[in-house]
Amino acid sequence: MTDTASPDTATPDTASPDTGTPDTGTPDTGKQDAPPATNISFSGGIAGFLAANALSLAFTSYQSGRLYLLGHGANGKLAIHEAQYRQAMGVVGDMHRLYLGTLTDIVRLENVLQPNQLANGKHDKVYVPRNVQVVGGIDIHELGVRDNGVLVFVNTRYSCLCEPSLTHSFRPIWKPNFISKLAPEDRCHLNGLAMVDRKPKYVSAVCRSDVVDGWRDRRHDGGIVIDIDTDEIVAEGLSMPHSPRWHDGKLWVLNSGSGELGWIDMAEKAFKPVAFCPGFLRGLAFHKGHAIVTLSKPRYKRFDGLALADTLDAKEADAWCGVQIISLATGDVAHWVRFDGPIQELFDVCVLPQVKNPLTLGLNTPEIANFISMEPPAWGA
Repeated sequence: MTDTASPDTATPDTASPDTGTPDTGTPDTGKQDAPPATNISFSGGIAGFLAANALSLAFTSYQSGRLYLLGHGANGKLAIHEAQYRQAMGVVGDMHRLYLGTLTDIVRLENVLQPNQLANGKHDKVYVPRNVQVVGGIDIHELGVRDNGVLVFVNTRYSCLCEPSLTHSFRPIWKPNFISKLAPEDRCHLNGLAMVDRKPKYVSAVCRSDVVDGWRDRRHDGGIVIDIDTDEIVAEGLSMPHSPRWHDGKLWVLNSGSGELGWIDMAEKAFKPVAFCPGFLRGLAFHKGHAIVTLSKPRYKRFDGLALADTLDAKEADAWCGVQIISLATGDVAHWVRFDGPIQELFDVCVLPQVKNPLTLGLNTPEIANFISMEPPAWGA
């Protein structure tokens, strides 16, 4: 592989003085003016947690249009690398591949490094965009990958679950039975997807509305989680639920309007909170006995009557933008990363097992023009 890119040349963002400075990659901004500095602070043990569990994290910010990779360097520091993707939303992947939903596209990124190969002397994975599926402005939210490798994604604008199409923007495969027509109206704000045994199984929506933008009037307690095999509503009365996930025999979900992580008691069809988080929750992943969540600050400086705002006031706390790693046994925050500055909203997060210090390149950057990799020739060595 020819490695001619040198992405790691930026001045690190200022971190909390009691936790050190993270190893940051160069934002893929090309020749644009540098954005205002983002202050990144983090818990002292998070790099050790990632190292001890042999994992990295990928998470997105649609507000700033960035894909972030969070790993750890050989020097024991936290390593944060980023690339620009317009309205970066759902992300799913592993040590070999990432899929990313953006404003108009689904991007497939492949790790181009071989085992034990390093880029720039320290990166064990380099995720490079190799395919862009143009789907248009359908407001992609979460993604999943079936056991046969076919991608599944939430099409929020058209209120349905979809697969990619070779000839069209998307192929609808399921819609809620209360949606009477597939129209570009974001009727119920379908947003989250839970895969079970690598098959789509549960989705979340803000309400049952069947009119254009109707979900905005039902944010307080209209939220539902649906079993797509039976069309059964397995939980209701939620406040803007996001990111249903099946983990360790339970269906977990973020009750975002109340700032709570919890699980669904299927017998009672009730939400059981486990932890409160000081921010609007949108992304959820798991590793062993921990949940990883993304938090956002409020839009327009308020949560418009949601319970989250009242709880923050009662706790005399400000909303966060960042990532928290929560113990499922206690509900306590074990580790965290916090963003202060222009980045105020995050979306999805996924775990990358057996990945130490990953790097990624954006689509429209000088670096990607010179980062060339080649498979072995068909005729052999």
